[in-house]
Amino acid sequence: MNRQNNHELIVSGIHLELTPSLKTYVQEKTDRLFRHEERIVRIRVELEYDGKVDVASRFKAKGHILINGPDMNAIVSSDECHKAVSLLTDKLDRMLRRRSRLLKEKRNHPHSIEFNDVLLPKTA
Repeated sequence: MNRQNNHELIVSGIHLELTPSLKTYVQEKTDRLFRHEERIVRIRVELEYDGKVDVASRFKAKGHILINGPDMNAIVSSDECHKAVSLLTDKLDRMLRRRSRLLKEKRNHPHSIEFNDVLLPKTA
């Protein structure tokens, strides 16, 4: 668990033992998300191993970002745990950038409606 600048990171493993190196890898990868968006309250990362599925998707990484506004969720599967964490952080980063871009677009282009010369049809 990491707590810095009022941010919180929760890492948990399902059917998987979390080694200290894996925890530090997740922490290093998610620090980038905290730097990009200051309104993040908490990031929860769940790493899951399922030996019953095919080799290409044995490791799942689930990410949940608690942020001021709607929460963000993402799931990625891969053949390696470290690769799944890397893909997850890339996906969450794209989601945060898209959200930021949409908020800026909405802020910079307010919608104004004029009804001066327009005739509106009467509704029944």
